[in-house]
Amino acid sequence: MLEVRNVSTGYGAIKVLHDVSIHVDKGETVVILGPNGAGKSTLIRTISRLMPCNPGQIMFNGKDITGLSTEELVQLGIAQVPEGRRLFRTLTVYENLFLGLYANYDHTTAKRKEELINFAFDLLPILKERRNQMAGTLSGGEQQQLAIGRALMAEPQLVLMDEPFLGLAPLVINTICDVVNQLRAQGKTILMVEQNARASLKLAQRAYLLELGRIVAEKKSEELKDDEYVRAVYLGK
Repeated sequence: MLEVRNVSTGYGAIKVLHDVSIHVDKGETVVILGPNGAGKSTLIRTISRLMPCNPGQIMFNGKDITGLSTEELVQLGIAQVPEGRRLFRTLTVYENLFLGLYANYDHTTAKRKEELINFAFDLLPILKERRNQMAGTLSGGEQQQLAIGRALMAEPQLVLMDEPFLGLAPLVINTICDVVNQLRAQGKTILMVEQNARASLKLAQRAYLLELGRIVAEKKSEELKDDEYVRAVYLGK
């Protein structure tokens, strides 16, 4: 479904990613692990076309999307759950969800818009309880669920998640894991970047290890969990 081919990028003269290649197959959950500063968020932003590929190529369902805009990607079926949630804090839960329709708004019927809202509420029932509450007053876990729900309003085939467990307590992380598992059961394809190896390796079928802007390993999650280096550095064993 997604192919990132030999992508390099950075900020001005500072290169962050160096010749990165990954792939995500339809229906997979794939995680990219790495420490702070490894380039994980830069990779997600590059796939989302928020940063340039120079050089490199990005393919989605066999189509070259390297030169497309972020809005065009959403219309093709890619949505991102950004690091830090990036909610509109002074808008309600319902209003934040509705903004997830922005790129497809003119092509979505009123009936379908309501169906999508109900889908988000069914998947994330706490949002239904909080529908009229300002997003900025939600707990961290509730805000993360809202960010996921907003992305799903675009009916994506591929969901990009940037540090979904960041700053969350273990019990809340379990809730987010349950949501990700439900999405996978419904056929969604998920690419996640994370520092939390313990939680993310339980979710993913495959994992990449990104260090200093380079892919240094690709394995099935079970194999990576048994890797001595990963156990020592990421799992504390």
